[in-house]
Amino acid sequence: MPRVPRLGSPLALLLTLCSLAVSAYAAVRLLSGDWFGVALWIVGAALLHDLVLVPLYTTADRLLVRPFAATGHRGLAGHVRVPGALSLLLLLVWFPLISGRADARFRAATGRSTDGYLAHWLLITAALFAVSAAVLVVRVRRATKERPPAVH
Repeated sequence: MPRVPRLGSPLALLLTLCSLAVSAYAAVRLLSGDWFGVALWIVGAALLHDLVLVPLYTTADRLLVRPFAATGHRGLAGHVRVPGALSLLLLLVWFPLISGRADARFRAATGRSTDGYLAHWLLITAALFAVSAAVLVVRVRRATKERPPAVH
C-alpha cells in the first residue's frame, strides 16, 4: 500500500507546488485564446450551479430521502442516490452527444455520428441501478443472517 505524505511534510509541499504549477500552465493555455469568453463561462457556470442546481438537487434529494426516513431505513437511500448521481453526471458531461446536438466539428473531428450515445447512456444507467440493487440484496441477506433468531 503506498505511503500517503503527511500534511506539512516536504513531500506534501512539493506535490502541492507541482499541482499548482500544472494548474497554472493549464490556466495559461486555456486563457490564451478567448480569455473573456472563458472567464464569462466559468462565472456563469458557478452562478448557474450555486443559484439553480444546488437548490434543485437539494430539493430532489430531500424528496428522495423522505420515504426512506419515514420507514426508518434512511441509509437505503444511498442505493438510489449513488447510481442516480453517477447517471446524472454522465448525462451532464455527455449531454451534447446523448441529445444528438453535437455540432459538425465533432463529426468532422471524429468521423462518428451521435446515434448510439443515448442507448449507451440508458444501458449504463440501467447497469448502475442493477449493481446497486444487487449490493442492496447482499446487504439485506447478510443483515438477516447475522441477526439472531427471535425468541418467543
